[in-house]
Amino acid sequence: MNGEYGLLDTDEAEAPGDEFEEIDVSDTEADRIARERDREFDQWRKRIKNSERFKVQESAFDDATFAALYKLVQDGYVDALGGPVSTGKEANVYEALGGERSLKELADGAEQVAIKVYRTRATNFRDMREYLVGDPRFEELGDKKEIVLAWTRKELSNLERARKAGVRVPTPIAAQRNVLVMEFVATEGQRARRLDEVSIENPETAYGVVREYVRRLYAAGLVHGDLSEYNVLFYEGQLVIIDIGQAVTIHHPNAEEFLERDCENVASFFRRQGVDADGAELYEWVHENADPNK
Repeated sequence: MNGEYGLLDTDEAEAPGDEFEEIDVSDTEADRIARERDREFDQWRKRIKNSERFKVQESAFDDATFAALYKLVQDGYVDALGGPVSTGKEANVYEALGGERSLKELADGAEQVAIKVYRTRATNFRDMREYLVGDPRFEELGDKKEIVLAWTRKELSNLERARKAGVRVPTPIAAQRNVLVMEFVATEGQRARRLDEVSIENPETAYGVVREYVRRLYAAGLVHGDLSEYNVLFYEGQLVIIDIGQAVTIHHPNAEEFLERDCENVASFFRRQGVDADGAELYEWVHENADPNK
């Protein structure tokens, strides 16, 4: 892996503090479609479930999830569904062909999108709990379904905010219930490789880019909360930060603890690449060079 890892141009970032922004988990068109079970939707669902390429796991897909996907197709965000890209404890990611509305958001020539489906039934909230407790947006949410729907909207919001701050993340496109549509960061149809999967020829430069992205996130009032070599991709000479759903704003009670952990994870990885990096020094550098209260 080589290149100069060019930084994304910085746009005007929004002021921090949107952790108090209300997250709407009210009834949606997708819910109504699922309840009505109209013939067209029912036939579409059966076709997808029987597809060899789009292997559906019952733990990830219920009728409301199928309805959300159907709504994204009907609204022009998705044209065709593909196979799985990755699976996780809380969500699966699938590739898809973007619809007309998605193509307007993607770079020229890009056709694929990633569809992230959060499980509403099988999600284990132990890994999510430290990011949820203390966040006012989740205090009034009762059951698992409501929390997952809010988490999906939170990831869309975090992606939008990070991009406005000049951090290279997958371009956010749309969300419907527990389904998120975003840029598929891939080369020739294959997902971009993570930092832990490549040989870094210019680790000093790469470290400088990741360090700057940590600073830009903090300046925009966000802390990634789970940053490491496993969620930084190398793609066309750029480093791309992914898995930003758990990111919290600086007002979260654990924000500084998460920032310290991010800094140590980043420094630890780059030390193994021969860079003179220190987690505590990175943490201090971020505070000295980012003022989220401006």
